[in-house]
Amino acid sequence: MNVPTFRNWQSVQDEVLRRIHAREWKPGDFIPNETDLALEFGCARTTVNRALRSLAESGLLDRRRKAGTRVAMQPVARAVLEIAVIRSEIEQRGQKYRYQLIARQEMAPPVAVSAAMRTDTAHPLLHIRALHVADDVPYALEDRWINTAVVPAALSEAFQEVSANEWLLKHTPYTHGEIAFSATAATTDDGTVLGCPERSPLFTIDRLTWDKDASVTKARIMFSPGHQLRTIL
Repeated sequence: MNVPTFRNWQSVQDEVLRRIHAREWKPGDFIPNETDLALEFGCARTTVNRALRSLAESGLLDRRRKAGTRVAMQPVARAVLEIAVIRSEIEQRGQKYRYQLIARQEMAPPVAVSAAMRTDTAHPLLHIRALHVADDVPYALEDRWINTAVVPAALSEAFQEVSANEWLLKHTPYTHGEIAFSATAATTDDGTVLGCPERSPLFTIDRLTWDKDASVTKARIMFSPGHQLRTIL
């Protein structure tokens, strides 16, 4: 009987998954080390390492340095979240998109904003407030601060025709970010723009993106009442 060989990390990953799902390796069990698996699978140890890292990142394996690798006791399902261009999001729903700039101003930010973005309180940032509309109905209110020391080109952009959301994703790279989801109560101004009563519950996304150690932008996106977020597990 020929022993199958595994020549890429995806095939090793598939075999490890098969053994986990078949309960050959049960939750909490330690699995063989990389050297033994490489010998069994007829591949390089680096190939095994890549496969196990991928499964650890997905929450199925628990890897600890010098302690070995075991099947996770409680695998964590991780969702894939895409930072979408709001215009594309609306058009993919088959709706007509419209964008409206409400305010654009270079100004010193509130202390909470400068603290989050780690900028000097006296350093002005570009503040953008805009409305995204779907089929002539308010869809989302965007309230954004842009660090112009990192993105100086934003000072030359009027943001009359294109949203800061879309412009930044197209023109400005970032290395990592932070994101938070919450329910917030609409202020009087928010309610006026979104066409809902004051204190209406709004699904809100707060996002802060960085280019290495420098903040790029801090955005709060508030969606009209009834909005749903869908993602992929």
